[in-house]
Amino acid sequence: MKNKAEKLQKIIADSGLCSRRSAEKLIAEGRVTVNSKLAVLGMRAKKDDKITVNGKKLQEREKDILIALNKPKGYVCTHKKSEKEKNIFELVNIKERLFCIGRLDKSSRGLVFLTNNGDLAHKLSHPSFYQEKEYEVKISKNLTSGKIEKLKEGVDIGEKYPAKMKKVKKIGEKKYRIILEEGKNRQIRRMMERVFCTVVDLKRVRIKNYKMEKEIKPGEWKFLNIKDL
Repeated sequence: MKNKAEKLQKIIADSGLCSRRSAEKLIAEGRVTVNSKLAVLGMRAKKDDKITVNGKKLQEREKDILIALNKPKGYVCTHKKSEKEKNIFELVNIKERLFCIGRLDKSSRGLVFLTNNGDLAHKLSHPSFYQEKEYEVKISKNLTSGKIEKLKEGVDIGEKYPAKMKKVKKIGEKKYRIILEEGKNRQIRRMMERVFCTVVDLKRVRIKNYKMEKEIKPGEWKFLNIKDL
């Protein structure tokens, strides 16, 4: 059925207005209506229902956009503008509102995705989907085999569950290829601290089945086909 009922926050995210999490917040704050009735969390709706957000009719997105960006060091992954910080959206000059998939902290670099498809952003970033992310990491000292096993088994970084690395492989002096299926904030840096190491450089090279092309220089980007993922 083309017009089946779906979660209201999914419909809002699909429009490209905001992420699912932000849509849930809008609903909880009483800023969303469905067919002139105030929406509540858990509500389902159809795309041809009259949905308003902050008094404005929800518009369907015109087209899907997916961008691979090579994030340079010194940039933050946020829409919030600040004179003190540079953000990645300054590097991509298009009119559509985009979500960042696979955020990297200010000191890290490499691949992030930008999209206007809220459902895609949810599926590629939510930990329940176990999407692989691959990194090349340089640390302050070499890891012992015991520390590598500890990182794979899981370490406590103050989250609800222990953080784990799916794969850890040495690729050079103090350099490692690391694969995660999780996406906790600054996860690799925090995990390395638990085995008494410091991250010197962190570069993401792959998300899911897309490996960043060498032709995409720091600060540059290219359009991708969503179907390729």
